[in-house]
Amino acid sequence: MKLGLYMATQWRQGADLGPELANLIEQTRAAKASGLASLMVGQHFVSSPLQMFQAMPLLARLAAEADGMMLGPGLLLLPLLNPVIVAEETATLDWLTGGNAIIGLGLGYRQEEFDSIGVPFKERVPRFIEGVEVIKKLWRDDVVEHRGRFHTLSGVQASLKPKQVGGPPIWMAGDVEAAVKRAAKLADAWMPSPMVTQENVGRLGALFRDTRKAAGLAPAAEFPIIRECHVGTMDEVREPLGFKYEAYAAWSGDSGFVPKDGIRADFDKFAQNRFIIGSESQVVDQIGAYGESTGTDHILLRVQWPGLDQKTAVRTLERLGRVVEKLC
Repeated sequence: MKLGLYMATQWRQGADLGPELANLIEQTRAAKASGLASLMVGQHFVSSPLQMFQAMPLLARLAAEADGMMLGPGLLLLPLLNPVIVAEETATLDWLTGGNAIIGLGLGYRQEEFDSIGVPFKERVPRFIEGVEVIKKLWRDDVVEHRGRFHTLSGVQASLKPKQVGGPPIWMAGDVEAAVKRAAKLADAWMPSPMVTQENVGRLGALFRDTRKAAGLAPAAEFPIIRECHVGTMDEVREPLGFKYEAYAAWSGDSGFVPKDGIRADFDKFAQNRFIIGSESQVVDQIGAYGESTGTDHILLRVQWPGLDQKTAVRTLERLGRVVEKLC
């Protein structure tokens, strides 16, 4: 079982971001010292009521501190981005990390992001599929020919190819069956969000594996999932976690991402089988249970949320070092 850090890069409106880069550097060093294998950060645009750093420039800054760890965006909202830029920036990151880059890709679900960037929401699936095709061609082909609905490349070459032959592993998000089947056919792994219950991680993970097998594809090398994690008590993190998921509820609209009426009314019930929270021994047991019941072998843990202090987040990372030792 690998453990990683899914880094929190969001802060409440009005929060002073001055010290936050230094805090993230400290967290990266603590994660590496604790034996965590990977580090990923998310992406959103126009993210009120949260402030948010963008993924790729932040990862480039953290690459030196994360030396030896798998590093990448988890995830980029590909329909909102130019795949040529994504391909070349990710190839650059792969060289900066010594061939340890990974890339997470997702559709996006917030109407505001699509409207603000000028991409029709109804086009997100075909844009996503074509974007993945363009990225793979740029990483693979010496001369790229592509004439699609949204992108045309005629006899061009990428500025550079990734250090990893064929490109970094592509992990795809998506919490419904259609997205899981798409990931099985287009990606190297499916990566469920913390909103997917432990039971559904197992059910959808089986669907991913079955779809790959039916398509004649080799089994995926990894099964990464994202979970919220605190080594301590729920009471220590209830308020910042609640704030985070109330923001998700406000964002999600009709997506079904979280309940429309929010989750504060019965937060403990919502957290059950989604989050990993408890003492060191309880966290070890919960991680073991995830491996046994879902087949996951790589859990990315988010240990901070808007309003949670740096000291508490770093303490959890340090405690995770002992969790890693016990799991090994």
